[in-house]
Amino acid sequence: MLITGTFLDEISHDIPHQNWGPVEWEQDFVHMKNAGIDTVILIRSGYREFLTYPSAYLLSTQNCFKPPIDLVELFCSLADKYGMHFYFGLYDSGHYWDTGNMQSEIDLNRYVIDEVWKTYGHHPSFKGWYLSMEISRKTKGAIEAFSTLGRQCKEVSGGLSTFISPWIDGKKAVLAASGQLSKADAVSLEDHEREWNEIFDGVKGTVDAVAFQDGHISYHELEDFFSINKKLADRYGMQCWTNAESFDRDMPIKFLPIKFEKLKLKLEAAARAGYDKAITFEFSHFMSPQSVYGAAHHLYNRYMEYKIASTASN
Repeated sequence: MLITGTFLDEISHDIPHQNWGPVEWEQDFVHMKNAGIDTVILIRSGYREFLTYPSAYLLSTQNCFKPPIDLVELFCSLADKYGMHFYFGLYDSGHYWDTGNMQSEIDLNRYVIDEVWKTYGHHPSFKGWYLSMEISRKTKGAIEAFSTLGRQCKEVSGGLSTFISPWIDGKKAVLAASGQLSKADAVSLEDHEREWNEIFDGVKGTVDAVAFQDGHISYHELEDFFSINKKLADRYGMQCWTNAESFDRDMPIKFLPIKFEKLKLKLEAAARAGYDKAITFEFSHFMSPQSVYGAAHHLYNRYMEYKIASTASN
């Protein structure tokens, strides 16, 4: 299984900014294209007061800062140019992380969805929506948020695809700000299956694909959890993707590019489970030849060798 999609992590709170402009971003799209990537996903269009595009609604209601460049226009234009599919990630107000209540995400994104489709929906590359609320288990209000916003995304855009990327509540599911690398109270396979069966049942018809993050469980657990994910996705008519994290959760420094052997193990486990697509979080920081991390340059080289060998064997 090869990586054919990546998040674009322009708005983050725990990964250093690379201070790229249009020239650097276009060069990265060239690198992505060479690596076989056909899908780019804006991880979120804004986080708290920082935005990727000059949203008239968010600037006037949320005291946000006006961004120096319209990155949504830039990314859509580059995706048009290089023949990629662009997925728009919704706005993250931060209220959910503070309160555990998703109502603000629903209320704000109802306006954002309409605004964005009106402004950028003409781009031929605009192929779908990423419902950016990250959850793990039976999060309060998650089913309502995903189903409400997924339905609206589809209605305004003529049925374009929607997807989510939750995490598995495994032993490595610890807060990024924590000094811990693991925890004792990891979810069991049985609870994971039962809880996600309920969530999938609640969002069927409004969420088209699920891309579970793969970095929160041990490498020995990949196959068992992946098999459950694929079974549930098939049951509810969803595509099953893997979010193959290209950063390492086993290191005390958060976050550095992953060892290639680990990425290979995760991709091969997804292939054995019959997953439909592999995306990564994320190419530009952790796999790009122009990343701020030197190790990312080497990961790109090792991955390209793997890609060439895999293509030749097929």
